[in-house]
Amino acid sequence: MPPATHPRPNRQNSSLPAQPNALLIIADSERDADLLYATGLLVPDPFIFLRTEDAVHLVLNDLEIDRAARDCPEAIVHSGSQLRSCLGPAGAGAPKIGHLAGLLLADLRINQVNVPQTFPLGVANAIQEIAPETTFVTVDPFPERRVKSGQEIGCLKEILRITQEGLAAGISLIRDATIGREEVLIRQGSPLTAECVRGVIDSTVASLGALPGHTIVACGDQGCDPHERGHGTLKAHRPIIVDVFPRSVATGYHGDLTRTVVKGRASEALQRLHQAVKEAQTIAFEALRPGVEAREVHRNVANHFRDQGFETGRRNDHMQGFFHGTGHGLGLELHEAPAIGKNSPDRLQSGNVVTVEPGLYYPGIGGVRIEDVVLIGGNGSSKLSFCEQPLEI
Repeated sequence: MPPATHPRPNRQNSSLPAQPNALLIIADSERDADLLYATGLLVPDPFIFLRTEDAVHLVLNDLEIDRAARDCPEAIVHSGSQLRSCLGPAGAGAPKIGHLAGLLLADLRINQVNVPQTFPLGVANAIQEIAPETTFVTVDPFPERRVKSGQEIGCLKEILRITQEGLAAGISLIRDATIGREEVLIRQGSPLTAECVRGVIDSTVASLGALPGHTIVACGDQGCDPHERGHGTLKAHRPIIVDVFPRSVATGYHGDLTRTVVKGRASEALQRLHQAVKEAQTIAFEALRPGVEAREVHRNVANHFRDQGFETGRRNDHMQGFFHGTGHGLGLELHEAPAIGKNSPDRLQSGNVVTVEPGLYYPGIGGVRIEDVVLIGGNGSSKLSFCEQPLEI
């Protein structure tokens, strides 16, 4: 079954300046967001994208060329197998995709190309075997990706709807569990595990057209490691961080939402953490607007935690407090520009879509993280995600 086709972003008002040199990307667009953005094609195998001042060239295997010609009518689509036949002795054996790119560059008399910073060295070497005069300049291919079009915002709203469904399914499973001996959560007579809740979340988002990420269901001190997926039996009266971040099969866009819940009663210390995190998120929402330095938003959040007495640092060989960024851009990549952290170089723009996910983590109490997604615009920001965030369920 062929991959789904990504709806092409509306870039009529693109802010990308004209580039004096050709832009070359060689990757598979299932994993390379710039290539997906440039072509709108979800292709699982590496292919060649070459943009010159006059045209866009695509070189794909024969399985993909008809689809590419249909969905990218403005591009010149080349058959990889036909190009291989033009290599002559250089194509003996198994020619590399870099050889095909070198042949195309030589044919078009292009000897300098802009490439992404992630451009593979092996591919560059193969290009120079065919076109030894080729030089490479690393660039950010599509800086305008951080400003989302109306169509892209629609794609994000849809994957966030799916994300919310998955999150709600997991929290519902925890809410409906009973509390057994030794405070173990029980479902249908058996202990409820992180793996079980994760499976329900992942199957829910999959049934709605999304690929689950490494969904997090982390209970108690497991949640003090923000990227710990969680494992084993879930317990009552302890925080359970549920972080869901699937990718749309149809569009390639990502969702990302987090809630922290307790089945039973939260301790007073945990309630203080949760309240402080909610307040920090509100502080961030109020600071998000076009023109603001992203690091300033993060500084406001970090200062709030410090003023509330929540210290950050290493203790007993573990980090504690607030030791990650406040948020990140969301789109064709799960983590993309602009970053909202203490060292972020970014200044927020109208059209940015970012997560806001402050958190506090203290072994012995557990972790608390709350995450929503907002659109920057006008004089502030507006939420794109809508779901409840009670602590006790």
